[in-house]
Amino acid sequence: MTDPIATAADWRRHDPDPVTRAELGALIDSARAGDPDAFAELASRFTGPLEFGTAGLRGQVGAGQSRMNTAVVIRATAGLAAYLRDRVGPDARVVLGCDARNGSAQFFDAAAEVLSGTGLTVLALPKRLPTPVTAFAVRATGADAGVMITASHNPAADNGYKVYLGGRATDADGCGAQIVGPTDAQIAALIAAAPPADEVPRSATGIVDLGAELLDAYLDRVAGYRRDPGPSPVRVVLTAMHGVGGAPALEALRRARVPDVRVVAEQFEPDPEFPTVGFPNPEEPGALDRALTLAARVGADLVIALDPDADRCSAAVPDADGRWRQLSGDQIGALLGEQAAADSSRTGDALACSVVSSTLLAKIAAAHGLASAVTLTGFKWIARTPGLRFGYEEAIGYCTDPEAVRDKDGIGAMLRLVTLVEGLGGRGLRPTDLLDELARAHGLHATAAVSLRFDDTAEIAATMARLRAAAVPELAGAAVVDREDLTQPGSGLPATDALIYRTDAGDRVIVRPSGTEPKLKCYLEVVLGCRDGTVPHAAAADRLALLEAEVRALLERR
Repeated sequence: MTDPIATAADWRRHDPDPVTRAELGALIDSARAGDPDAFAELASRFTGPLEFGTAGLRGQVGAGQSRMNTAVVIRATAGLAAYLRDRVGPDARVVLGCDARNGSAQFFDAAAEVLSGTGLTVLALPKRLPTPVTAFAVRATGADAGVMITASHNPAADNGYKVYLGGRATDADGCGAQIVGPTDAQIAALIAAAPPADEVPRSATGIVDLGAELLDAYLDRVAGYRRDPGPSPVRVVLTAMHGVGGAPALEALRRARVPDVRVVAEQFEPDPEFPTVGFPNPEEPGALDRALTLAARVGADLVIALDPDADRCSAAVPDADGRWRQLSGDQIGALLGEQAAADSSRTGDALACSVVSSTLLAKIAAAHGLASAVTLTGFKWIARTPGLRFGYEEAIGYCTDPEAVRDKDGIGAMLRLVTLVEGLGGRGLRPTDLLDELARAHGLHATAAVSLRFDDTAEIAATMARLRAAAVPELAGAAVVDREDLTQPGSGLPATDALIYRTDAGDRVIVRPSGTEPKLKCYLEVVLGCRDGTVPHAAAADRLALLEAEVRALLERR
């Protein structure tokens, strides 16, 4: 068994960052003095390299092999640079962006110098910008790759490293999209072969400052989603959730002639500690409380909440009785999917969503004579759909303009929602009315998600193994007529760790481990018909509650 003290001491000798070097030094001294907590902490920081996968890197900021720090970023970038030199050549160009999280600016500088040190050209965006600006810049500049330093909506302690391929490094469908296998494994192997961090060459000679031009081009593109030359009557409340989306979103609305915007001031400026929310995720209970209070006070028409890197967007709207209602990711996906399907000016003939998203989108596509596709979770898969016009995943991610941004884009989705609310308002309707229209046409598709967090990640694999071995004859009083294991061939999707249960009542339950957090996630869908034009909201809610209770009991059973 590897001695964590010796491993940490060796890592420390090669750590170029004096802050993390000192952090490790203090832990090593305490562990050598017999402190069991320090020893356990070192062991947790040297369980192996922070895994590089299709989400790139993501983890807690701190010293050590299994944390996000400058040394890890240097070696990851050295591996990426080696991959690009092998695949494209020494003239490869890489777009680089970062958000405002702890460590982001420092990791940005390290990555830029490593890429430049290997002879590649770095197209450096201004710091503290949204992730979709980086994705846009990859396609707009014809770059061969893009790197975004962000942990998206993860807790404040985390940071990450996301990789896109473009230009000569991938095919047309993958241009500007996040990496998928086997690219991730190939880069990971090159990272493992990289020298220690202090031996990786670094230089600033190949860094080109992109300035504000790319941001301007992006803002003009998304502002152009609203075509009406006059001012919009929609009153918007906007919260940036302490992230980097606030100022760009406000400017996009201004350019789109949406003048009546009220911001949640205490959540507007970037703050890596996210002081007003437990988790900086618009889906978390309570995250929109300040925005909803402001919306009720000013009589808003729409609440928009961006996550910290502004690639995801949540929304709330008033019901007919004036009560505010936060829309689910699937509801927003249905609204934006219907909008996209009905807009013949958009390119592409396919609507796509992840396997854990609602089955309603496929019915919307068919009603408009369009193709539909179901992919694995993650926009790295959704964005590769041939002929994509619109794609979404239930975790409030929406790609509404794949020609420009081949990824989820919260600011772009915001503009689409503003135009949707404006268009419906002109007909005397609300978004909830359109949802009811879709239910009458295709059945009410009610969805919910259940998450179980685990302290020991080994329990996640054990729970999935137990489910595979167990018979589940019924759920919520309905017979289970099909159980599909996505690790096995035949689903039409790449193998992934997930189980799908379908009942004779039209229910669907999907269970899978989270790709970014120590959670087991379950996705529930109930489909009910509408008799005499009445949408059965109460019946669907009751059945979802019953299904959720049984699924929780199933997962917690030992």
